[in-house]
Amino acid sequence: MGSREKKKAKMYQKLEQLRSATNSTAVNKTSIVVDASRYIEELKGRVEKLNQDIVTLQSSSQQNSLPAVNVETLEKGFLVNVFSDKNCPGLLLSILEAFEELGLEVLDARVSCSDNFRLEAVGDQNDSIDGQVVKQAVLQAIRIWSENSEQE
Repeated sequence: MGSREKKKAKMYQKLEQLRSATNSTAVNKTSIVVDASRYIEELKGRVEKLNQDIVTLQSSSQQNSLPAVNVETLEKGFLVNVFSDKNCPGLLLSILEAFEELGLEVLDARVSCSDNFRLEAVGDQNDSIDGQVVKQAVLQAIRIWSENSEQE
């Protein structure tokens, strides 16, 4: 196999990897690259939105002693972010109980409870509720938790 054929085979393999990584259905080189470019722009947008959400959550948390809550409606569920710059013992349980009362099944979650409290949870969408209802339920759970923790 000549040098030219090897380069062509490597290029084809790299294009297939790019196509696979970006979930492209394109078949020609140009379309694969265009799809990859769109995918990268979409990912940049997501990262920017998440960074803005973090800044918003941190600033609202600093203004208020209660944790900040952000709920985003996804295609098939909700993304719930809760942030506090302090440790909040028992808060995770209160929020999970609120999810259970709503019938919201947690599909994926990341939690940090060491120096601060951070929860990022993806919940399966129940057709009868929207993002605002989920946010209000989480805020109510936080208020109840706050009142109970002040009494202790």
